[in-house]
Amino acid sequence: QVQLVESGGGLVQAGGSLRLSCAASGRTFTFYAMGWFRQAPGKEREFVAAISWSGGRTDYAGSVKGRFTISRDNAKNTVWLQMDSLKPGDTAVYYCTIGARAFRYSDPSAPTGYDYWGQGTQVTVSS
Repeated sequence: QVQLVESGGGLVQAGGSLRLSCAASGRTFTFYAMGWFRQAPGKEREFVAAISWSGGRTDYAGSVKGRFTISRDNAKNTVWLQMDSLKPGDTAVYYCTIGARAFRYSDPSAPTGYDYWGQGTQVTVSS
């Protein structure tokens, strides 16, 4: 059974940093892209960042570009999201995801490119 376990969320003041981690297990993930989406209260889930299997391609939402950095380690089936210069608008539940179609057959910002999702981790940024 595939599992994605996120960690690293919490409460931080505006301007601070957090680093989210997500470890995937349960099958082989060769050629799978990994990504992060988020959902704020009363809003739809939105794309944050994604990284291809090789790590050679990344994609970011415009609202986080220059502040967030995504990286991965395939030997550990782990993806990280380094979040700097956090803003109150970044407050949301952050979801890790992994999928075979993102980058290869679909836009990495599209949820349909992903196959498995984590339970989410809360990030709260106070002003």
